[in-house]
Amino acid sequence: MAQTVAISPLTRIEGHLAIHTEVEPDGSTGRFKITQARCEGEMFRGIETILQGRDPLDAQQITQRICGVCPISHGLASCMAQETAYGIRPTRNGRIAQNLIFAANYLQSHILHFYHLAALDFVDITAVLNYNGNDPTLSALRNWVQNALDKNLAFPGAPFLPRYEVKQYLNSDESNWKLINSYVQALQIRRLAHEMAAVFGAKLPHSTSLVPTGVTGEITIERVLAYKARLAQITEFVQSVYLPDLLTAAAAFGHYWDIGRSYGNFLSYGAFRMEENTGENLLNFFPSGVIIGGRFQPLDTQKIREYVENSRYSSPSNLHPWDGQTKPAPSKGYSWLKAPRYDNQVMEVGPLARVMVTYLGPGNDARKKEIEDTLSSLSVPVEKMNSVLGRHLARGLEARWLAAQCVRWLNELELDQPAAADFSLPRQGRGVGLTEAPRGALGHWLTIQNYKIEHYQCIVPTTWNCSPRDDQGRAGAVEKALEGTVLEDPAQPIEAGRIVRSFDPCIACAVH
Repeated sequence: MAQTVAISPLTRIEGHLAIHTEVEPDGSTGRFKITQARCEGEMFRGIETILQGRDPLDAQQITQRICGVCPISHGLASCMAQETAYGIRPTRNGRIAQNLIFAANYLQSHILHFYHLAALDFVDITAVLNYNGNDPTLSALRNWVQNALDKNLAFPGAPFLPRYEVKQYLNSDESNWKLINSYVQALQIRRLAHEMAAVFGAKLPHSTSLVPTGVTGEITIERVLAYKARLAQITEFVQSVYLPDLLTAAAAFGHYWDIGRSYGNFLSYGAFRMEENTGENLLNFFPSGVIIGGRFQPLDTQKIREYVENSRYSSPSNLHPWDGQTKPAPSKGYSWLKAPRYDNQVMEVGPLARVMVTYLGPGNDARKKEIEDTLSSLSVPVEKMNSVLGRHLARGLEARWLAAQCVRWLNELELDQPAAADFSLPRQGRGVGLTEAPRGALGHWLTIQNYKIEHYQCIVPTTWNCSPRDDQGRAGAVEKALEGTVLEDPAQPIEAGRIVRSFDPCIACAVH
């Protein structure tokens, strides 16, 4: 007999998400299989409506407030939408400075996700109670955890000390100690990444320097050196800590190469402009493209539509974002997310999508070889990338690629040259800004009339990944990844939590 298993709220993600699943006994194994899943975004924000009637230059500041984790992505998408609408292009310094701010935010986000959101699904933090060495960090944590246990804070299921009766953690104290120590190091590394972004971004998490065509600050040797010093420390952490820890987790939980498989359709808009241009199909460091049925095809944004049959909106279904509407209907559907589709297909977006587009698309031979070499070292075929571990590995690869590319961008800056261009606002116009937030494909569509914003629509990464069923009843990418999963214990569905967190949902973005 089927039973309902709910994770509400799902912790260690950004925003308010509930997962409801139907499970049935899985033969004679005594375990249970998820037969149906629903992702339920549980709040409404209405930022697209707030933007209507405002000065277009407000947009890159207001849209950054969609998210405190990936604000730079929204700021840049808005700047690019405005550039297209105004008929202007970024300066060389402006493009590079934006890339450097963006890359710092990416690095912070990927490290945040692995260590501070996902790792506690794999690491037994109570293993630190057995530590008797001389490391001051682990000794202090041992005392902290013991104090939490003494005060009954850790059980049952406090978000900072998750516990499962089924043995689901790294199986040696030494491995747990290593990742716990890395967890603490990562806090400082994330702070350095924020400081690095603020060198050209003025402040973080919401940068005040982003403008169409570039940034408002000057490019000076002091800023270049300040960024470079922090980058060196972050690069060392990525190389010597983050990537080895990923491989440790992959070795210990090898069956997660077979868990969390979605449809295998991937979408990337491309990110990090490599040319002074704006609009669609740019030359980007992370390329644009689409994978459907294992085959690459160029991106065509005219094929994007949003559906609302199971969403809490009264807007018409099957609308392109140029025509999109935001009309809340609280009593309708089961989620505040819409259901975007590309060419009538359910798509996954994010690091895995970008890596698969890189791997299956034209060019990028050096990165393709790195993907193959890494998978070969793990004895894993590329087909297994569509999995929980594949998503984690994709973030690690991206972090390494971006850290190395930042050195090149720093060397390309032209000291004391303009980092933005003068421009004037048109009476009317429309523009699109396409980029890749750390979590995936991000698009802003803007229409201007009488110097004011007439229409603004965003489709964000988690709207793609955590969408509800569309008008044809097809599950979203995360829902699909959950279905078919076998649970050891429905009372403690850690497998479901690991799958959802591998997508790194940002529900505040998705319900913008």
